[in-house]
Amino acid sequence: MAAITAAMVGELRAKTDAPMMECKKALTEADGDMARAEEILRVKLGGKASKAAARITAEGVVAAYINGNVGALVEVNSETDFVAKNDDFLNMANLAARLVAENNPADVAALAALPVDGKTFDDVRTALIGKIGENMTVRRFQRFETTGKLASYLHGNRIGVIVDFQGADEQVGKDVAMHIAAMKPVALSSEQVPAELIEKERSVAQLKAQEDADKAVAEGKQPQSPEIVAKRIDGSVQKYLKEVSLLNQPFVKNDKQSIEQMLKANNTTINGFTLFVVGEGIEKKVDDFAAEVAAQMAASKQ
Repeated sequence: MAAITAAMVGELRAKTDAPMMECKKALTEADGDMARAEEILRVKLGGKASKAAARITAEGVVAAYINGNVGALVEVNSETDFVAKNDDFLNMANLAARLVAENNPADVAALAALPVDGKTFDDVRTALIGKIGENMTVRRFQRFETTGKLASYLHGNRIGVIVDFQGADEQVGKDVAMHIAAMKPVALSSEQVPAELIEKERSVAQLKAQEDADKAVAEGKQPQSPEIVAKRIDGSVQKYLKEVSLLNQPFVKNDKQSIEQMLKANNTTINGFTLFVVGEGIEKKVDDFAAEVAAQMAASKQ
């Protein structure tokens, strides 16, 4: 049995907003597996445990660059939030976005080798590491080149979006980018939601149905028929697909309209989009607080 620490309970609570004791019970049941504990909480508590994807688990920034119909979105990570606010670090992230847009590197290694004033981008990164004393990495990027238009939205440098769209009104593209940052769809349409996410949602619905059936038996009641259970599970999956597909979501500026309806009213279509949330999916290291403060003070004197 894995040891369940206070730090683990605190991390799960921060991700799910679930009560502390429920977090501890879920981690115990999951033998310390954080992802499994989140699923257990979702079964027990429903939507209260659905906020994991929106939480930040590492530091850094998202930078965007657009020039005409070419653009790029880049995530650059640092060890601490202190460095993520450093002007030199922000300039490096913006440089990375511009280099990706202008040079179309195949991957992060190709980006590192791109020339910058007689050096390489990796030389710039390494020099900044030496100056500040903290590791920095380019985690990922997405480049756009379109026959349509591009719009971007950054929320505090921690959430970034670029939208590729066709339409006359520039504001519509910006509104959609802002909506994506707020609502975090995983796909443009329900047909494009990744199969593994659908199966995970189906698994959660099946576990919830089984829990309800066990509860009914324990209370001496007749559990629902397999046909009704199957319909409930399918209904849960369809509800999920509507919630996470952009076109089906209610527009944040007018929830009486779906995004699809808003786009139709403005003669606009969305070709695609990319959403980056800083640190999404990265397990954040728990540091000694005093040591972190000391490191930050040392960095500020550089």
